[in-house]
Amino acid sequence: MKALEEIQKKLYSGKFEFSRHALKRVVERNISELEIKEVGRNAKIIEEYPDDKHTSSCLLLGFTNIKRPIHIQVSFADTEFVKIITVYEPNEDDWIDYSRRR
Repeated sequence: MKALEEIQKKLYSGKFEFSRHALKRVVERNISELEIKEVGRNAKIIEEYPDDKHTSSCLLLGFTNIKRPIHIQVSFADTEFVKIITVYEPNEDDWIDYSRRR
């Protein structure tokens, strides 16, 4: 299982891959690979999903250089690349400080 520091480093260095779902979402939500790299620098785990469908995963919160909040759900699987399951900009109505569900 990957540690947070390893996930951050891989995101920041571009060593990530998208699930089919995540690839559709980055296009729909206009989230760039550069923004994902920026989020990798300061991402923190806000939720963990040990019993996720295929492999345990977690939800990260990070901010781009222009302070855009981004949530990235990633797999904890020990692989060369971080697998991004989904990615989105959290809605303020659903989150307290973008890190706790209302």
